[in-house]
Amino acid sequence: MKLIQQTIEFFIHNRHEVLSLTLQHLFLVAAGTGAACIAGIPIGVLLTRRPALSKPVLAIANILQTVPSLALFGFLIPILGKHGIGALPAIIALFLYSLLPIIRNTLAGINGVDPGVREAARGMGMTGWQMLTMVELPLSSSMILAGVRVATVISVGTATIAAAIGAGGLGIFIFRGLRMNDSVSILAGAIPAALMALAVDFGLGLIEKRLVTSRPAAPTKSKLVARIALAAAAVVFVAAFFFMHRTPSDRVVVGSKDFTEQVILGELLAQVIETRTGIPVERKFELSTDILHQAMLSGQVDVYPEYTGTAFTAILKHQPISGARDVYDVVKQEYESKFGIEWLEPFGFDSTFAILIRKGDAVRLNLTTISQAARYTPKWRAAFGPDFTKRQDGYRGLARMYGLRFIAPPNEMDLALTYRALAAGQVDLIAGNSTDGMIDKLDLFQLQDDRHYFPPYDAAPIVRKAVLDRHPEIATAINTLAGKLTDQEMRRLNYAVDGEHRQPADVARDFLSSLP
Repeated sequence: MKLIQQTIEFFIHNRHEVLSLTLQHLFLVAAGTGAACIAGIPIGVLLTRRPALSKPVLAIANILQTVPSLALFGFLIPILGKHGIGALPAIIALFLYSLLPIIRNTLAGINGVDPGVREAARGMGMTGWQMLTMVELPLSSSMILAGVRVATVISVGTATIAAAIGAGGLGIFIFRGLRMNDSVSILAGAIPAALMALAVDFGLGLIEKRLVTSRPAAPTKSKLVARIALAAAAVVFVAAFFFMHRTPSDRVVVGSKDFTEQVILGELLAQVIETRTGIPVERKFELSTDILHQAMLSGQVDVYPEYTGTAFTAILKHQPISGARDVYDVVKQEYESKFGIEWLEPFGFDSTFAILIRKGDAVRLNLTTISQAARYTPKWRAAFGPDFTKRQDGYRGLARMYGLRFIAPPNEMDLALTYRALAAGQVDLIAGNSTDGMIDKLDLFQLQDDRHYFPPYDAAPIVRKAVLDRHPEIATAINTLAGKLTDQEMRRLNYAVDGEHRQPADVARDFLSSLP
């Protein structure tokens, strides 16, 4: 009951953001399925005239629908270049996922028309086009609409994943809730998405039943429906054009990765640029490291907070070293020469990997270091985020350094979920971030890296040099944050979001107002 009350209060207090994200979600679904209707129905009609093409075309559509959505998004990013994140790749993905049910139902519907009706139409002297528009399409319209109905419902669910590439929508709340261990935020995204799917299914179902009961449709009615559909499609794509180009051309795009600390730092950068330079800022938050780096290279993101250790090992592919200043000097020089990206002065804290266990286990077994814990790990279960699993300075090197073995291979899951799994007793050891607010909230314990395996992860803003050449005042504004954040201060800010469920923008604003 308390959760329901909190969810209702969330909707009331955040009604503007809920409405905005719902409209973004609806736009993505309408644009993706609308494009699929425009392409899929003619393809289905073509297959009725060229039956030999039906098997290969349907096979391709089947394959497209089986590709995982995140994999498809990742594939589209380099192909689309400067439009590789945001609404466009999400619309393309929804378009591809919607094709199969629309093509298949169009093919089945037209092929299901009574042959006797076709013969009667030919006997009346109808041309092929007349028979299609006046007989076959009206009689198969309910079957075609059923395909559109299925495609639209699928798109409503799939569009939630689009938040991972900066396309917005209700997935923002869901990812935020997973990251913050906040069931209210998860419900804030899931409930409107579910209601949207039910409303679409119910509404299109009513239209489908009406089409069935009103057969045979009059030619004029069929033409009217076609005109309405074309007009609706035109509106969708005109809206898409303005949606894609709605931001000022001379603005700065600030990005962040997909965890709390990064969103807070992204807000700090965005707000300090807005207040100290007056330049409009667009936010593209909660992206993965790889996507964010590609977006930076393609000019879709201008500024974001990065970590020296991540840049040194994950991006530049160097073997880990321990000197903080040495790492910073290398990444600063190589980013500028290879990518045209400038590293500004660090924020002042080191957000290194943290090997975490439950505080109760640490007290019961008297554990303070990773070396001490290694004696118990053969009876433990572990879980790590995808980033930690694949990196050079991640799990494999850590296991070699400390001789770690587990009762089963470590589970790979979303980083936010690893915290919840550890606190719930489903796993016994994870790799988090040393400044994460979830450590305090969930009563976890950080083991000391007593063999100094992890390289330094000093957080610092990075900016495209092309942007600094155009607006040198941005560097001056951002450097006011240099050295202002300690490890303890960053963990406090993270806890304000993860533990107290405050909005990152508000937390960042309060911190900036406290600076001299």
